[in-house]
Amino acid sequence: MNKPRRPPRRKVDGVLLLDKPLGISSNAALQKARWLFNAAKAGHTGTLDPLATGLLPLCFGEATKFSSTLLDADKTYLATVKLGVVTATADAEGQVLATHPVTTTEADLRAVLPRFTGAIEQVPPMYSALKRDGTPLYELARQGIEVDRMPRRVTIHALDLLGWRGDTFDLAVDCSKGTYVRTLAADIGSALGCGAHLAALRRTRVGMLDLAQAITLEAIEALPAETRDSLLQPPDTLLAELPIAQLNEMETARILQGQPVLCTGTPSCQRRLLASSRQYRLFGPQGFIGLGEITADGWLEAKRLIATN
Repeated sequence: MNKPRRPPRRKVDGVLLLDKPLGISSNAALQKARWLFNAAKAGHTGTLDPLATGLLPLCFGEATKFSSTLLDADKTYLATVKLGVVTATADAEGQVLATHPVTTTEADLRAVLPRFTGAIEQVPPMYSALKRDGTPLYELARQGIEVDRMPRRVTIHALDLLGWRGDTFDLAVDCSKGTYVRTLAADIGSALGCGAHLAALRRTRVGMLDLAQAITLEAIEALPAETRDSLLQPPDTLLAELPIAQLNEMETARILQGQPVLCTGTPSCQRRLLASSRQYRLFGPQGFIGLGEITADGWLEAKRLIATN
């Protein structure tokens, strides 16, 4: 008997806050979610390693236009670090390179953690997606090739010790974009003199988006297909950190036609904008229309618009 044909992909617009499971890539999670929503267009806002779980914001339809905005967002992780074992990848998936006795105490750990807060430099791991002459570093690493990497400056806003179990500990890591938590784990291990690797990682926050709002693939699959769209947040969710510029009908029409709106000295616009911000979520009378930016001479212009009827 022939299987019933799946209906054509449909236009779906919105943001899904997914709780990514252990052991699959971010792209595999994206494709599964896209299949569950039968969405024509989908993308993610930055990857999590297969070892990592937690918050993975996914974009459908018009929301994909703003997917890059979260790449620069601060993030929070719950990390489990194993002392005394050094691996090639600095995480639990890598080949064990060395083992050392662990005589570290909780007091020793608390004493070194301040060294890793604030602005610090990290050497990116060889097992990373960074490229050298167009080739990802992880491909070179798999060939046994190691190349010099320039240190990169990142910011660790906070490190909170959540649990201590002799040779394993749990950390809450609040950090800037570009931070490698497995490199952080390995560097802390080096500072303690016994080595370490990242045993588990769970992302709990991206910008203003929180894991408490996320849902698993299994929970989505358990819902009737016709109710799944109710799980989606609006496209401007990815811009939640930006203030809103509420435009009237005339201003909205100008923006949608690619024309800027003069804000300096114009009460209908200026009183609603914050001098401290350059970018805004643009809302017209019918709702969200896109991302805008104030120019140096006081014009509000569209940077990216969604398709509107």
